[in-house]
Amino acid sequence: MNRQELVKESVIVRSILNHLKSMPDCFAWKEHGGMYGTAGIPDIICCIGGRFFAFEVKNEKGTMTKLQEATIDKIKAAGGTAAVVRSVEDVKHIVGRCSE
Repeated sequence: MNRQELVKESVIVRSILNHLKSMPDCFAWKEHGGMYGTAGIPDIICCIGGRFFAFEVKNEKGTMTKLQEATIDKIKAAGGTAAVVRSVEDVKHIVGRCSE
């Protein structure tokens, strides 16, 4: 294959959720957007061992909207951990860093 194909965000979300749900003391879900959701809320919300995490999932070329950036800033200001992630490895790094 000569051209590099982008991984769909839905595939990354599924991989991250599978990883999180395999962790002890973790409650995680995919936040669904649309008419009944709240705009700007990160894709994955979870609580791990009493700590709040929110992950906005983007593929290699994806960028956050201003509303997504503002929401992540609000979560951080409230004491939670929030970040844009592009892989399971990103999530592992963030969760591992917060448990040190």
